[in-house]
Amino acid sequence: MLLFRRLRRALGVVAAVLVLPLAGVHTAQAADTASAPGAGYWHTSGRQILDAAGQPVRIAGINWFGFETANYVVHGLWSRDYKSMIDQMRSLGYNTIRLPYSDDIFKSGTVPNSIDFSSGKNADLQGLNSLQIMDKLVAYAGQDGLKVILDRHRPDASAQSALWYTAAVPESTWIANLKALAARYAGQSTVIGIDLHNEPHDPACWGCGDVATDWRLAAERAGDAVLSVNPDLLIFVEGVQTYAGVSGWWGGNLMGAGQYPVRLTVPDRVVYSAHDYATSVAQQPWFSDPSFPANMPGVWDKYWGYLFQQNIAPVWVGEFGTTLASTVDQKWLAALVSYLRPTSTYGADTFSWTFWSWNPDSGDTGGILKDDWQTVDTVKDGYLASIKAAGFPSTGTGGGGDGGGGSTAACTAAYTVTSDWGTGFNADVTVKNSGTSALKSWQVKWTWSGAQQITNMWNATYTQSGAGVTAVNADHNGSVGVGGSASFGFGGAPGGGGVPSLSCTAT
Repeated sequence: MLLFRRLRRALGVVAAVLVLPLAGVHTAQAADTASAPGAGYWHTSGRQILDAAGQPVRIAGINWFGFETANYVVHGLWSRDYKSMIDQMRSLGYNTIRLPYSDDIFKSGTVPNSIDFSSGKNADLQGLNSLQIMDKLVAYAGQDGLKVILDRHRPDASAQSALWYTAAVPESTWIANLKALAARYAGQSTVIGIDLHNEPHDPACWGCGDVATDWRLAAERAGDAVLSVNPDLLIFVEGVQTYAGVSGWWGGNLMGAGQYPVRLTVPDRVVYSAHDYATSVAQQPWFSDPSFPANMPGVWDKYWGYLFQQNIAPVWVGEFGTTLASTVDQKWLAALVSYLRPTSTYGADTFSWTFWSWNPDSGDTGGILKDDWQTVDTVKDGYLASIKAAGFPSTGTGGGGDGGGGSTAACTAAYTVTSDWGTGFNADVTVKNSGTSALKSWQVKWTWSGAQQITNMWNATYTQSGAGVTAVNADHNGSVGVGGSASFGFGGAPGGGGVPSLSCTAT
């Protein structure tokens, strides 16, 4: 039986309500290739991804879509400045952005739309085409210590395609545009690789030998073409839908990769990519198994996890997401996060991932951001806390450094109540590096005037004694560049009351 998933619907209409960009959260960090993993271009060794110095790294990121739609640019720029959104991604502990695109952005007549330029927002994007805007996003992400994976999501803005080519966009165009992107970002190690084609599905096959439908052979042709102009890139290869009569998610079936691996002329460049979703996207038989969710590790082992378990190749879960509306979906996400291996236990000897999506306008999953394009869905983001990982060295300039002799580590903290319903409240705290050297760690203290108690906290750990609270950075957000920021949030009860005075100390 063929298993289909609904097309994710993305709204490309300019929002009527403008949201002010986050201020002062640029987190440029100085490169420290001797100690900070992630510097330079990356390669693979067995199941691990290694940086230029041979240190293992974990991709722990987010999908920010829009270039593949008729807006021809990432969504949300009708509400926010792009820099403020990248800063917010970094402050939440995401270290990589996957940018979907369609081949339409290479056409001379393509004009990006739905960008708000009022009040100085997105000022440096005015008059640019889609590729030039992509340049700006890549440059700023690199300054913030994030990496970028480019994802050929669709042949055109109208819909996904089963095969890597269509009548209107032949294989020659697909490969020519992949090579153009690879050449465009040659020498810019912020772009670590290209996802060759999103979600191949029936009639795409793996290892069948038919040049018209064998996705494994097409990935070899395209991967070698990319590496011919930029041999430093990683080549991300998704699965198919059906192998040996066994069907799964579009792009999520890598059962054939063990027997029929992708072979490229440049060694140690292949990362296999799986997609996995919950019932808010489509039903699958494993969700109704009486043993669910205990059956899920076996399902993932079968479709793609064995590649990691057997040390064959790294595996990156390029998309996974859910609205979390059902109990089944909540159990699925908790089980998947556990399967992907907590960073605190396994370091970078783990599966890599990019969550779908940053955008709230993904019709069947929603996003990390809520509909106002600024407020974080702290429940959804909280599920991912254990598998987030450190950011990477900045590729920007002027980001400061240790500051030499006489430099000081200092920070300030600002407290904002984001919602208060009388019997409980949520609040965010932004920690800013106000000193002259990069921070290695920070802690924030305050004392409430009332009887408030913290009920849960994300992106930090805490202790509370009476009315006094001490919050300490998580592993992924203790490092903050000069002038940069990190943030954490929490829930408490009863109502929030007045905003307390905060003290911040740093090393």
